[in-house]
Amino acid sequence: MKRLPFILLSFLSTIVFAQENPNQTFKKELEKHCGKSYEGVITEGAKEGDGFTGERLVMQVLSCEANQIKVPFYVGDDKSRTWVLTFENDRLELKHDHRHKDGSDDEVTMYGGTTTNVGHPNFQMFPADQETCAMIDYACHNVWWMTIDEKSFSYNLKRIGTDRLFTVVFDLTKPVEFKEVPWGWEK
Repeated sequence: MKRLPFILLSFLSTIVFAQENPNQTFKKELEKHCGKSYEGVITEGAKEGDGFTGERLVMQVLSCEANQIKVPFYVGDDKSRTWVLTFENDRLELKHDHRHKDGSDDEVTMYGGTTTNVGHPNFQMFPADQETCAMIDYACHNVWWMTIDEKSFSYNLKRIGTDRLFTVVFDLTKPVEFKEVPWGWEK
């Protein structure tokens, strides 16, 4: 009977250490959609004249590499945006890659943040990093987050201290035919 607590503790340790890192689970869920595109709708923050409202919104899980996933986000005919998710050291980094029509970098590009912990398998949060604060002072208070489950993927932005909230939700149950590529990816 004296061995039972040790055996139980050993068994529980095995379960705890065998669990996958939540951001790796998040990555695997997103990778299931590699090569597919989905339409989205703004569920929070739509404003007339904001450049998003009334436009066709499409996310495209276009590139799935070992430690990086690139997801272009098309707004109507605008092909300038790609979400770049990099997985490194048990953290997940989100950067916003913005391009001009000729493929060159936009003046404001590669801003974003890194998770402060491993997150949740279906939810990852990215507070603005120091690079973003130096590049875009008003974005220093941004927090982005993404969610994913079997039915939907969401991209969200909240500017802390303001009423600024933006959410777009994509229906993962209905892939759409979409043959576009982001500006700068033509080669």
